[in-house]
Amino acid sequence: MTPAAKTVCEAVSSRRSIRAFQDRPVDGALLRTILETASRSPSGGNLQPWHLYVIGGGRMEELKAVMRERLKQAPGGEDREYDVYPPDLIAPYRDRRFQVGEDMYGLLGIPREDKAARLRWFANNFQFFGAPVALFCYVHRTMGPPQWSDLGMYLQSVMLLLREAGLDSCPQECWSRYPQTLGEFLQAPNDRMLFTGMAIGYRDENASVNQLRARRAPLDEIAEFHGL
Repeated sequence: MTPAAKTVCEAVSSRRSIRAFQDRPVDGALLRTILETASRSPSGGNLQPWHLYVIGGGRMEELKAVMRERLKQAPGGEDREYDVYPPDLIAPYRDRRFQVGEDMYGLLGIPREDKAARLRWFANNFQFFGAPVALFCYVHRTMGPPQWSDLGMYLQSVMLLLREAGLDSCPQECWSRYPQTLGEFLQAPNDRMLFTGMAIGYRDENASVNQLRARRAPLDEIAEFHGL
């Protein structure tokens, strides 16, 4: 088991998008504590625009079954309500996205030309990579970009608190491909819009894909200092 983070620095450094989880349950009371603590995250005007759905147990198995059938029926997804990435992604952002994909598929031993194998692997997203718990974050449709950034701050707090508890996660914007199916399953009101999903559980240390540590740009590439 990956050691729990003892400091904020350790939590930030050890947090990764985990894509293979142990078959080990997650305590519901612990999750409630984490989500409540994360609500101290900042939000403009204290709007707290996040709305969460957390599922596990039998409901998780039901959703997995629904998605197995839905992927057969609509492999390309449904009408999307937002673009996860800009349609014309420019450098260096395009290059970073390409690199992390190649690094991950390299660990999995799936070559670039094997498109079918890559699609099969991607489908694991909708089985939560074996995680026992899933979280979905929604936002009211009247909210704009500033409130979407608030969602990110809340979810980052959740992921760091999970690391403090020895747990791991994988944020999954891939769920934006199936907003209608998920909304019906969760019975989410029409005035709420899906932002992202997240798989939660204990990482499988023996899985090769979990050795992936996504590269980060050097500080001088992303920051400019004035007067310091």
